Amino acid sequence: MRIGYARVSTADQNLDVQRDALQAAGCERIVEDVGSGAARERPGLEQLMGMLRPGDVVVCWKLDRIGRSLGHLVELVTDLERREVGFTVLTGGIDTTSSSGRLVFHLFAAIAEFERELIRERTMAGLTSARARGRVGGRPAKMTPAKVKQAAAMMADPGAVASEVAATLGVSTSTLYRWVDGEGRVRATNG
Repeated sequence: MRIGYARVSTADQNLDVQRDALQAAGCERIVEDVGSGAARERPGLEQLMGMLRPGDVVVCWKLDRIGRSLGHLVELVTDLERREVGFTVLTGGIDTTSSSGRLVFHLFAAIAEFERELIRERTMAGLTSARARGRVGGRPAKMTPAKVKQAAAMMADPGAVASEVAATLGVSTSTLYRWVDGEGRVRATNG
């Protein structure tokens, strides 16, 4: 069965052009979505994926109607291939039911993987460069050296209540204990 998928971004937009094209392409059913293509939750797309059987073909008017990004498209079509479901884009010349269509799609997939690798390499180079200049990533520590000293003095008091000391310092009790033990000694692992 050929099953169409149509999507518009807002309720003000009209699905007629997509519906007409999908019907002309022989789609027996058409699943529709209204919402941003960037949204992870799309009820229509989830419905479509739930109704597919081996031998079916998913048809969409344009590639940007079904996928959030190139990576999402690769993931989606790989899932369709695993389930023995074809994928056709009416305006893009992609048809995974043909060998040339599969080639075009796999070229897209290779480009998407290449793009992910480039991003990863740039990120790693940036982190290495920042570390070389003494910058460390991550969230700033809640416990400054002055707070650690104050925590040690407060916890050394036998009447100290850890939750009250933590509240005074503006940290959680677990953070307090990560830096100072119950008798006010600074823990070696945190300096």
